[in-house]
Amino acid sequence: MKKSLFCSLATLLLFHSTGITQNNLPQLGKAPLKQVIAAMTVEEKVQLVIGTGMRMSDINAGPTSAKATADKPSTATTGKPATASATATTPTLSTNVTGAVDGASFATGESKVPGAAGILYEVPRLGIPSVVLADGPAGLRINPNRLSDPNSTFYCTAFPVATLLASSWDVDLAQKVGAAMGNEVHEYGVDILLAPALNIHRNPLGGRNFEYYSEDPQVAGKMAAAIVNGVQSQGVGTSIKHFAANNSESNRMKVNTIVSERALREIYLRGFQTAVRESQPWTVMSSYNKINGVYTSESNELLSTILRDEWGYKGFVMSDWFAGQNAPAQLKAGNDLVMPGTPKQIEAVLTALQKGELSQADLDRNVERVLTIMLQTPTFKGYKASNKPDLTAHAQVARAAATEGMVLLKNEKNTLPIAKDAKKIAAFGNTSYDIITGGTGSGDVNEAYSVSLEAGLKNAGYTLDAGLQNAYSQYIVQAKAARPPKKTFFELQAPIAEMTLNSAVIAEQAKSADFAIVTIGRNAGEFQDRKLEGDFYLTAAENELLKNVSELFHKAGKKVVVILNTGGVVEVASWRDQADAILLAWQGGQETGNAIADILTGKANPSGKLATTFPVDYPDAPSSKNFPGLPAEMPTEITYEDGIYVGYRYFDSFGVKPAYEFGYGLSYSKFEYKNLKINTKQFSKKLTATVEVVNTGKIAGKEVVQVYLSAPSKKLDKPTQELRAFAKTKLLKPGEKQTLSFTLEARDLASFDPAVSAWVAEAGSYTLKVAASSRDTRQTAQFSLAKDMTVEKTNKVLAPQGKINELKK
Repeated sequence: MKKSLFCSLATLLLFHSTGITQNNLPQLGKAPLKQVIAAMTVEEKVQLVIGTGMRMSDINAGPTSAKATADKPSTATTGKPATASATATTPTLSTNVTGAVDGASFATGESKVPGAAGILYEVPRLGIPSVVLADGPAGLRINPNRLSDPNSTFYCTAFPVATLLASSWDVDLAQKVGAAMGNEVHEYGVDILLAPALNIHRNPLGGRNFEYYSEDPQVAGKMAAAIVNGVQSQGVGTSIKHFAANNSESNRMKVNTIVSERALREIYLRGFQTAVRESQPWTVMSSYNKINGVYTSESNELLSTILRDEWGYKGFVMSDWFAGQNAPAQLKAGNDLVMPGTPKQIEAVLTALQKGELSQADLDRNVERVLTIMLQTPTFKGYKASNKPDLTAHAQVARAAATEGMVLLKNEKNTLPIAKDAKKIAAFGNTSYDIITGGTGSGDVNEAYSVSLEAGLKNAGYTLDAGLQNAYSQYIVQAKAARPPKKTFFELQAPIAEMTLNSAVIAEQAKSADFAIVTIGRNAGEFQDRKLEGDFYLTAAENELLKNVSELFHKAGKKVVVILNTGGVVEVASWRDQADAILLAWQGGQETGNAIADILTGKANPSGKLATTFPVDYPDAPSSKNFPGLPAEMPTEITYEDGIYVGYRYFDSFGVKPAYEFGYGLSYSKFEYKNLKINTKQFSKKLTATVEVVNTGKIAGKEVVQVYLSAPSKKLDKPTQELRAFAKTKLLKPGEKQTLSFTLEARDLASFDPAVSAWVAEAGSYTLKVAASSRDTRQTAQFSLAKDMTVEKTNKVLAPQGKINELKK
């Protein structure tokens, strides 16, 4: 009653002071923005920049997806649409979430788009509509069923996870995936997709690494920009996230990331800078964590000085859900939209305005940024959602993308592709029958079906042993049923134990089958980082299974292929000698099984390469010493002592041999690099390099070509080399060649010097390396820079409060 009276009085006062009447109200899109904003009451402005809350039914975006994850039913073995119930469930929030959302408004009933993550406040009298925001990185996440339309389904396409897409090294492919995602966003009535996510793989155990692209900011930035350009080509928006230095999940809403200015600029911000400059996403999502003592969503230095003043960002910034502690501080800092919004936050902002702690000018600035983007949305333009995207066509995009990003790690004596006369397969491992198509949490998707490995192999014409198949299927159902039910949507249930098989069963399979497949599966999700035992490392049961299968099949003169169905890095060095071939399938979305079969049969030639390093052992990763922070049980701070030496920058600079290096991946073809040429030996403003790539193999294939740069390091400590460009060839026939061209600009030569707050290219000799991986250089060329060059001046911001004992070469 008090709020309604306040709003009515404020509206009357506004009309009296401006001369505006109910009959001549300015309308969004027809009147200048400033007139519309002037016509808004203070409460309307505040409600516009504070989300409308969460519906409990929207926290769990669909109870009946056929997707198989560690906490969901088994995949459809036929690849056909699975039957879904229209009954909605009401989950409860976990303790660590509840503490963060005190005062949240959980509305009842179905939202405008059920399962959407958030909705903005509408002001009908001024033509301001309610805009819809929805997850997520691997495809649109909304409820597949609606109480208001029980006879229809609203499934979306589950695309491959980001680690797989990045392993394709194909920005054109990523843009196609983005366009398909964007079409579903558009046709289902959503305005902004809360994706892509591009935080750096700082540590192999990062819980959301599957949502992120790479350990390298060049790859992360380019892939994210491609996704954004694809999505936004469909007339809907994106939200690149999580800005910034959000590289772990443990106590993510309170942890303080302590990082040097240089590491922050070169590693953790560079990808976001690339994405902003090359795609201008409609929105940016600030992260949960603090950076050097200040919450990112409350950091004016991050959100205004760097993002807007230095990078020229034009959209609006929103918070991650329930991030930060002080809504007025968030708005003042340039976090224009606080999500999902609570009544307490509205009251806090109104109080701050009354006390002068938040100015009207700041609030109007936030409102203007939100309304500027709102003008571009389908909702504002009056588009009536069809609810009928072309899911069949998008499934084919997902399948093609999955094959492009799978990485062949090992292939002894041409084990793959499978010989033409081999038709009977013995498939071992739970995940052979219960494939994991993607991660959990906001990166989840509710798809109509998913194709298991079992189904993919059958679709490709292979026969699987029925007895083995039935044993696994029954075990999986029973083991899952014995687990306690999930407490929350975000909970990642522990995987069921690997089914044990005695040696006699395996020996019988070795006699009857033509070859063996052993699938190892891993999953991850929000709120928790991965563990070493039973996650990064194989379990005792998995090791025993692999050992027995390897020994008995090899004794029978037959091959063993290991498939890694995981969203992140696992240890491989201790067991890889037991396998004849290893395919890193990642998590390939709903067409995972078909895509794996395409690679195994040779229908598709593997062309993926690693965008993240596989260490020999976990302690080899420089961040392993203090991940996920201190205290380990519930970290409140994490210090990035590895500095700029993340991933291959560390392994290559310090001579630490990885299991599989950054950029590594095998093909069924061979490729030769020839005739590297650069257009100048003396760098001025830019340099162009060209190289010929020839398919010297016997079948058609694609090759990923990487360009690294080694720079002078007399004044600043620098990595041995850094990736500066990459490209993927077209499908080259045997004997066919293609000339690739790369352009390096001054910023590609520069490192960040915190002493002068600038990007500086050091005078001296540079070596350009054209490579098949970070450790497989094929061609080199040298050029010089005559004198030091200041490429870009920046502001002195986000400095740590104390000295960091950073790793130095």
